[in-house]
Amino acid sequence: MDLVRIATEYYQYFLQGTRTTILVALVTVLLGSVLGCLIALMRLSRVRVLNSFSRLYITVIRGTPMLVQLYIVYYQLDFLPYPDTTVLGVDMERAIPCIIALSINSAAYVAEVIRAGIQAVDIGQTEAARSCGMTAAQAMRYVVMPQAIKNILPAIGNEFVTMVKETAIIQYLGVGDLMYNNGIVINATYNPLPCYYISALIYLALNICLGKGLNIFERRLQRSER
Repeated sequence: MDLVRIATEYYQYFLQGTRTTILVALVTVLLGSVLGCLIALMRLSRVRVLNSFSRLYITVIRGTPMLVQLYIVYYQLDFLPYPDTTVLGVDMERAIPCIIALSINSAAYVAEVIRAGIQAVDIGQTEAARSCGMTAAQAMRYVVMPQAIKNILPAIGNEFVTMVKETAIIQYLGVGDLMYNNGIVINATYNPLPCYYISALIYLALNICLGKGLNIFERRLQRSER
Protein backbone atom coordinates (compact mmCIF):
# COMPACT_ATOMS: atom_id res chain seq x y z
CA MET A 1 0.00 0.00 0.00
CA ASP A 2 1.46 3.35 -1.09
CA LEU A 3 0.45 5.16 2.11
CA VAL A 4 2.30 2.72 4.36
CA ARG A 5 5.32 2.58 2.04
CA ILE A 6 5.64 6.37 1.85
CA ALA A 7 5.15 6.75 5.61
CA THR A 8 7.88 4.17 6.22
CA GLU A 9 10.41 5.46 3.70
CA TYR A 10 9.94 9.20 4.26
CA TYR A 11 8.94 9.32 7.92
CA GLN A 12 11.91 11.56 8.79
CA TYR A 13 10.50 14.36 6.61
CA PHE A 14 7.12 14.16 8.29
CA LEU A 15 8.70 14.06 11.76
CA GLN A 16 10.88 17.10 11.03
CA GLY A 17 7.91 18.98 9.64
CA THR A 18 5.78 18.06 12.65
CA ARG A 19 8.47 19.29 15.03
CA THR A 20 8.70 22.61 13.19
CA THR A 21 4.91 22.99 13.18
CA ILE A 22 4.67 22.41 16.94
CA LEU A 23 7.58 24.74 17.71
CA VAL A 24 6.24 27.60 15.57
CA ALA A 25 2.71 27.18 16.95
CA LEU A 26 3.92 27.14 20.55
CA VAL A 27 6.11 30.25 20.20
CA THR A 28 3.35 32.01 18.27
CA VAL A 29 0.72 31.39 20.96
CA LEU A 30 3.09 32.49 23.74
CA LEU A 31 4.00 35.74 21.97
CA GLY A 32 0.42 36.23 20.82
CA SER A 33 -0.84 35.82 24.39
CA VAL A 34 1.54 38.49 25.70
CA LEU A 35 0.65 40.92 22.91
CA GLY A 36 -3.02 39.99 23.20
CA CYS A 37 -2.99 40.79 26.91
CA LEU A 38 -1.63 44.27 26.17
CA ILE A 39 -4.23 44.83 23.44
CA ALA A 40 -7.01 43.64 25.76
CA LEU A 41 -5.93 46.04 28.52
CA MET A 42 -5.82 48.85 25.97
CA ARG A 43 -9.29 47.80 24.79
CA LEU A 44 -10.56 48.13 28.37
CA SER A 45 -8.73 51.38 28.98
CA ARG A 46 -10.59 54.65 29.43
CA VAL A 47 -7.86 56.45 27.50
CA ARG A 48 -9.48 57.15 24.16
CA VAL A 49 -6.29 56.86 22.09
CA LEU A 50 -5.43 53.43 23.50
CA ASN A 51 -9.00 52.20 23.21
CA SER A 52 -9.32 53.42 19.62
CA PHE A 53 -5.99 51.87 18.61
CA SER A 54 -6.93 48.49 20.07
CA ARG A 55 -10.30 48.54 18.31
CA LEU A 56 -8.62 49.40 15.00
CA TYR A 57 -5.97 46.71 15.50
CA ILE A 58 -8.55 44.00 16.20
CA THR A 59 -10.76 45.09 13.31
CA VAL A 60 -7.93 45.18 10.77
CA ILE A 61 -6.29 41.90 11.82
CA ARG A 62 -9.53 39.95 12.08
CA GLY A 63 -10.80 41.45 8.84
CA THR A 64 -7.88 40.52 6.58
CA PRO A 65 -6.56 37.09 5.52
CA MET A 66 -3.66 35.66 7.48
CA LEU A 67 -1.77 34.87 4.28
CA VAL A 68 -1.89 38.54 3.25
CA GLN A 69 -0.61 39.54 6.70
CA LEU A 70 2.19 37.00 6.38
CA TYR A 71 3.42 38.48 3.10
CA ILE A 72 3.09 42.05 4.36
CA VAL A 73 5.20 41.33 7.44
CA TYR A 74 7.76 39.38 5.40
CA TYR A 75 8.29 42.15 2.84
CA GLN A 76 7.81 45.07 5.23
CA LEU A 77 10.39 43.78 7.73
CA ASP A 78 12.93 42.51 5.22
CA PHE A 79 15.43 45.11 6.50
CA LEU A 80 15.72 43.41 9.90
CA PRO A 81 18.89 41.38 10.48
CA TYR A 82 17.35 37.97 11.10
CA PRO A 83 19.80 35.46 12.62
CA ASP A 84 21.17 33.04 10.05
CA THR A 85 20.97 30.01 12.34
CA THR A 86 18.80 27.00 13.11
CA VAL A 87 17.04 26.06 16.33
CA LEU A 88 15.94 22.43 16.63
CA GLY A 89 16.35 22.15 12.88
CA VAL A 90 14.25 25.26 12.13
CA ASP A 91 15.76 27.96 9.89
CA MET A 92 15.22 31.05 12.04
CA GLU A 93 15.94 33.48 9.20
CA ARG A 94 12.74 32.32 7.51
CA ALA A 95 10.81 31.31 10.61
CA ILE A 96 11.03 34.61 12.54
CA PRO A 97 8.98 36.68 10.04
CA CYS A 98 6.37 33.93 10.07
CA ILE A 99 6.28 33.86 13.87
CA ILE A 100 5.92 37.65 13.98
CA ALA A 101 3.02 37.61 11.48
CA LEU A 102 1.24 34.70 13.17
CA SER A 103 1.72 36.28 16.61
CA ILE A 104 0.22 39.56 15.40
CA ASN A 105 -2.75 37.63 14.04
CA SER A 106 -3.17 35.47 17.15
CA ALA A 107 -3.00 38.52 19.42
CA ALA A 108 -6.18 39.97 17.92
CA TYR A 109 -8.17 36.86 18.82
CA VAL A 110 -6.48 36.36 22.19
CA ALA A 111 -7.20 40.00 23.08
CA GLU A 112 -10.93 39.41 22.68
CA VAL A 113 -10.69 36.23 24.75
CA ILE A 114 -8.88 38.04 27.55
CA ARG A 115 -11.27 41.00 27.41
CA ALA A 116 -14.26 38.68 27.67
CA GLY A 117 -12.63 36.79 30.55
CA ILE A 118 -11.97 40.00 32.48
CA GLN A 119 -15.45 41.35 31.88
CA ALA A 120 -16.95 38.04 33.03
CA VAL A 121 -15.66 38.73 36.56
CA ASP A 122 -18.39 40.37 38.62
CA ILE A 123 -17.93 44.13 38.84
CA GLY A 124 -18.55 43.83 42.56
CA GLN A 125 -15.12 42.21 42.91
CA THR A 126 -13.46 45.34 41.56
CA GLU A 127 -15.61 47.61 43.70
CA ALA A 128 -14.79 45.60 46.81
CA ALA A 129 -11.07 45.78 46.05
CA ARG A 130 -11.25 49.53 45.48
CA SER A 131 -13.16 49.98 48.75
CA CYS A 132 -10.29 48.25 50.55
CA GLY A 133 -7.92 50.94 49.31
CA MET A 134 -6.49 49.23 46.22
CA THR A 135 -5.73 51.20 43.10
CA ALA A 136 -7.33 50.20 39.80
CA ALA A 137 -4.09 48.49 38.74
CA GLN A 138 -3.83 46.57 42.03
CA ALA A 139 -7.46 45.49 41.82
CA MET A 140 -6.86 44.21 38.30
CA ARG A 141 -3.66 42.39 39.26
CA TYR A 142 -4.63 40.83 42.57
CA VAL A 143 -8.40 40.40 42.34
CA VAL A 144 -9.74 40.40 38.78
CA MET A 145 -6.99 38.66 36.80
CA PRO A 146 -6.65 35.59 39.09
CA GLN A 147 -10.37 34.95 38.61
CA ALA A 148 -10.34 35.76 34.90
CA ILE A 149 -7.46 33.38 34.21
CA LYS A 150 -9.72 30.39 34.86
CA ASN A 151 -11.89 31.52 31.96
CA ILE A 152 -9.00 32.60 29.76
CA LEU A 153 -6.60 29.64 29.88
CA PRO A 154 -8.89 27.03 28.25
CA ALA A 155 -9.58 29.46 25.40
CA ILE A 156 -5.83 30.09 25.00
CA GLY A 157 -5.41 26.33 24.75
CA ASN A 158 -7.99 26.26 21.97
CA GLU A 159 -6.02 28.98 20.21
CA PHE A 160 -2.95 26.70 20.32
CA VAL A 161 -4.98 23.89 18.73
CA THR A 162 -6.13 26.28 16.00
CA MET A 163 -2.64 27.65 15.43
CA VAL A 164 -1.24 24.15 14.84
CA LYS A 165 -3.46 24.00 11.75
CA GLU A 166 -2.99 27.63 10.73
CA THR A 167 0.81 27.29 10.59
CA ALA A 168 0.36 25.41 7.31
CA ILE A 169 0.58 28.75 5.48
CA ILE A 170 4.23 29.26 6.45
CA GLN A 171 5.21 26.76 3.78
CA TYR A 172 4.80 29.60 1.26
CA LEU A 173 7.85 31.34 2.76
CA GLY A 174 9.97 28.21 2.62
CA VAL A 175 9.76 27.24 6.30
CA GLY A 176 10.14 23.48 6.67
CA ASP A 177 6.87 22.78 8.46
CA LEU A 178 4.73 19.70 7.95
CA MET A 179 3.15 20.88 4.69
CA TYR A 180 6.48 22.06 3.27
CA ASN A 181 8.03 18.65 3.89
CA ASN A 182 4.88 17.06 2.57
CA GLY A 183 5.63 18.85 -0.71
CA ILE A 184 9.18 17.47 -0.72
CA VAL A 185 7.86 13.93 -0.38
CA ILE A 186 5.32 14.55 -3.15
CA ASN A 187 8.10 15.70 -5.49
CA ALA A 188 10.12 12.61 -4.62
CA THR A 189 7.30 10.08 -5.04
CA TYR A 190 5.03 11.75 -7.64
CA ASN A 191 2.16 10.40 -5.56
CA PRO A 192 0.42 13.29 -3.79
CA LEU A 193 -2.73 11.69 -2.37
CA PRO A 194 -1.09 9.34 0.18
CA CYS A 195 1.18 12.21 1.31
CA TYR A 196 -1.82 14.41 2.04
CA TYR A 197 -3.50 11.56 3.89
CA ILE A 198 -0.40 11.15 6.08
CA SER A 199 -0.23 14.90 6.79
CA ALA A 200 -3.94 14.99 7.59
CA LEU A 201 -3.55 12.09 10.02
CA ILE A 202 -0.63 13.83 11.73
CA TYR A 203 -2.60 17.06 12.15
CA LEU A 204 -5.57 15.07 13.42
CA ALA A 205 -3.42 13.15 15.92
CA LEU A 206 -1.82 16.35 17.20
CA ASN A 207 -5.16 18.07 17.71
CA ILE A 208 -6.76 15.04 19.34
CA CYS A 209 -3.88 14.86 21.84
CA LEU A 210 -4.06 18.60 22.48
CA GLY A 211 -7.85 18.42 22.82
CA LYS A 212 -7.62 15.62 25.37
CA GLY A 213 -5.03 17.59 27.31
CA LEU A 214 -7.29 20.66 27.30
CA ASN A 215 -10.23 18.59 28.57
CA ILE A 216 -8.15 17.27 31.46
CA PHE A 217 -6.95 20.78 32.26
CA GLU A 218 -10.49 22.20 32.22
CA ARG A 219 -11.75 19.45 34.54
CA ARG A 220 -9.00 20.25 37.01
CA LEU A 221 -9.90 23.93 36.89
CA GLN A 222 -13.53 23.07 37.57
CA ARG A 223 -12.54 20.94 40.56
CA SER A 224 -10.41 23.75 41.99
CA GLU A 225 -13.45 26.03 41.92
CA ARG A 226 -15.44 23.74 44.18
